[in-house]
Amino acid sequence: MGRRIGIMGGTFDPIHYGHLVTAEAARVEYGLEKVVFVPAGNPPHKTERRIADAGHRYHMVKLACKTNPYFRVSRVEIEREGYSYTLDTVAHFRAKYGKETELFFITGADAIREILDWHRVGDLMRICYFIAATRPGYHFDEAQNLPPEFAARVSSLNVTALAISSSQIRGMVENQKSIKYLLPEVVEEYIRKHALYVGGNDETA
Repeated sequence: MGRRIGIMGGTFDPIHYGHLVTAEAARVEYGLEKVVFVPAGNPPHKTERRIADAGHRYHMVKLACKTNPYFRVSRVEIEREGYSYTLDTVAHFRAKYGKETELFFITGADAIREILDWHRVGDLMRICYFIAATRPGYHFDEAQNLPPEFAARVSSLNVTALAISSSQIRGMVENQKSIKYLLPEVVEEYIRKHALYVGGNDETA
């Protein structure tokens, strides 16, 4: 078997244990050499709300991944001008690691359900595989939701910690509730230090 690299894309606003457990589970289940976390720079699907500064989100991901030797963090989307499209990101890693390396893009099953609306999805499906992370009790049937040529490129992965969500954490911070044990302590401290998600405050990194 050749090299296998995982790509974990997302806004990570903020990163939490659901993201980390998903990445580690995918790494083990699919024999990935490493998982590269790619914080979104300017995601086209997040225009309905203000997101934390890219610098803050990148630093939180770096802190969260520091203790796992198989995790890496990339600034490729943050440094790219314009919208952050998955195709451009995967093409970047395809060029970096070569055609012989299998790329696995890790995301939630909810996102996969909408994949037919993604930018140039046909081109994207030709250069990578997808791992659709699901919550316990949530059944994801690739065959029922995707054309056969796409379904063959998607596998599902059941992850217990996916009950946690970034939107839930932001709301808890804004309402002055404890977020302890939902994300790494270093990320919790970073959020507190920079007063993120408090009253809509978004300090520039």
